[in-house]
Amino acid sequence: MDDAMTDSLHLTLALAGAVGSGVVGGFFFAFSVCVMPALGDLSPQQGMAAMRRINVVVINPWFMTAFLGTALVSVALAIVSLLRGSNATTFVLLAAVLYVVGSFFVTMAFNVPRNNALERANPATAEAERLWADYLVSWTRWNHVRTAASIAAAVLFMLALR
Repeated sequence: MDDAMTDSLHLTLALAGAVGSGVVGGFFFAFSVCVMPALGDLSPQQGMAAMRRINVVVINPWFMTAFLGTALVSVALAIVSLLRGSNATTFVLLAAVLYVVGSFFVTMAFNVPRNNALERANPATAEAERLWADYLVSWTRWNHVRTAASIAAAVLFMLALR
């Protein structure tokens, strides 16, 4: 691949990484500051029902393209940057690690298992009420992590464009 083609690919991937991680970070931010507090104001049964529905609806092409696509773009851009070797490589590598680890991995390791436990719970039990109280705190805490990681990745991808 010649230098002009590599530069063009790098630019395209960096733009996609910046936009994708920004969109995902904004989505997670909305959950941290609006959705989860609103669900916490509902009864445990209502909050659990609403979150269960959200967990089904979120698996859609728009969100999955942004979420998974940005992870793929991050990895591809890291590879292109390492091969290309430029001043932007450090920004790209940091952004890619932040997004892949802080957003994608945190989601899979911490948020999804909590979603699965919520799905399995019987909302009519005292156990489910305890689960919901813990879920609101722990799920949101991990959501703050992926929000910050995604937004920081967006900033670093933008710095790589300079």
